[in-house]
Amino acid sequence: MGGGVTQLIMGSVLFPLFKLGMSAEMAWRTVCIVPAVVGLTVGVSIMFISDDAPKGNYNEMKKNGTMPQVSAAASFRSGAMNFNTWLLFIQYACCFGVELTMNNAAASYFKSTFDLTTETAAAIASLFGWMNLFARGIGGFVSDKANARMGMRGRLWWQTICLLAEGIMVLIFANTKSLGLAIFVMVIFSSFVQAAEGSSYGIVPYVNPPVTGSIAGIVGAGGNTGAVCFGLGFRQLDTYPAFVLMGVCIIASGALSLFICIKGHAGLVTGQDSEEAIAAWKKMAAPGATTLQVPEPDAEAAGTDDDAKSTTSSTAYNEFVKVCSTKDLKVDA
Repeated sequence: MGGGVTQLIMGSVLFPLFKLGMSAEMAWRTVCIVPAVVGLTVGVSIMFISDDAPKGNYNEMKKNGTMPQVSAAASFRSGAMNFNTWLLFIQYACCFGVELTMNNAAASYFKSTFDLTTETAAAIASLFGWMNLFARGIGGFVSDKANARMGMRGRLWWQTICLLAEGIMVLIFANTKSLGLAIFVMVIFSSFVQAAEGSSYGIVPYVNPPVTGSIAGIVGAGGNTGAVCFGLGFRQLDTYPAFVLMGVCIIASGALSLFICIKGHAGLVTGQDSEEAIAAWKKMAAPGATTLQVPEPDAEAAGTDDDAKSTTSSTAYNEFVKVCSTKDLKVDA
């Protein structure tokens, strides 16, 4: 949603306002001061007023034994060595990377193809970013609903559908000769692009829960990588073959869902969910019990040889379990 709000405020409100007192070139350079100030303010505010995680601050969680000791280097290594991470990296390159590419290419495409003015073409192209206001959230929402009915298989099917529909819409968009129809197709195309972004991050937390941060970072980098690759395609090729190439790559990325196999969860067409996974997505926990999931790191992700720390953490964790048991809380380790 933030992307849509940014498009609305920066492109439709602030840029025209700045343009009243300066040239267009100076206006777009100067208006960039606004997000810089907002970003700096938010960053500093987060440091002072927010918790590190929903369960509290990291120091307190480690002290109480509710957060395992994991080194950053080992966490990144564990995430990078997971094959599923790189499949999602490619799929995210074919949704968020496509969004970044279209933000650059859409205006010039409408201007050259339909002989529009720069202002009109830019206004039409901005519709692509406006879909962020709802489409990405809907992508994540539907992924959750699919998970509630089918588990991980539901999430993977929704991810695949979004990518295949996105790729098909690119090919239709490239072959559309009517301005009105091109705008309509672009809106549908953009909606599936954003939905695929939301569905991608519906899957990420399950790949390897203790190192989710590293995996999320790698997958997110796929978006920028995709933007660079598709951008080079539009630079080296004519517009039509560049769109066709992008559409084919997106459709191929959707097929990669067949190879995403997450431990304990069913794949797109093969495998079965574990009993724990089935209990989770069917909400079969005991009535009245609150389940606290404290994922343990993989052996290679632990990244510490300090026996004293390990013993202290284990003791603290055992105490934590005892306290939970006295309060009728169920702990899944």
